[in-house]
Amino acid sequence: MKKALIVWGGWEGHTPEAGAKVIAGMLGEDGFDVEISNSTKAFANPDIHKLDLIVPIITQSRAEKDEISNLVAAVESGVGLGGYHGGMGDSFREAVDYQFMVGGQWVAHPGNIIDYRVNIIDKSDPITDGIEDFDYHSEQYYMHVDPANDVLATTTFSGEHAPWIDGVVMPVVWKRKHGKGRVFFNALGHTADEFNVPEMRIMTRRGLNWAAGSPE
Repeated sequence: MKKALIVWGGWEGHTPEAGAKVIAGMLGEDGFDVEISNSTKAFANPDIHKLDLIVPIITQSRAEKDEISNLVAAVESGVGLGGYHGGMGDSFREAVDYQFMVGGQWVAHPGNIIDYRVNIIDKSDPITDGIEDFDYHSEQYYMHVDPANDVLATTTFSGEHAPWIDGVVMPVVWKRKHGKGRVFFNALGHTADEFNVPEMRIMTRRGLNWAAGSPE
């Protein structure tokens, strides 16, 4: 049985506890033994190197250096890392090692909650297989991203709320390797109720399973 650790916390506006319950439910249905913690101290536990998957759901928080270093070392050794929105893409602003591992860092969401479109650019990947472009209502994340990411979905900014970024194509969903570990990220999911959007839920679920070692 695969083992997963979910660590939630940080800014309550992202409903991290509710999101942790959703993720735990999905992973449980997929046969994972799931542990949930609401403390970054869990990242410092040497036993995380024995896990198949770690899911951070923590926004605008801080973690101790030993916690980040052990988390990064676990992923580099082969533990999967996966998550969504600010829970993984805006967790620890001072921890560049963490951001390097994730492959991106949130910097803005012009217009806040708006309507935009998500474009699937790799329909052959198992994570996006069968999913078509779709409309979405949430924060449209503008991120600083690693060009080494394997991008699966993007969004294009209109410039309505920040004219200087008109036409910018921004990655929304990607996967990557960090050391021996697989890393998956989905920028969608401002609050837990966004898991009711089928495309968002399916991609996240598949992405977490991929990060935990499911076939390519």
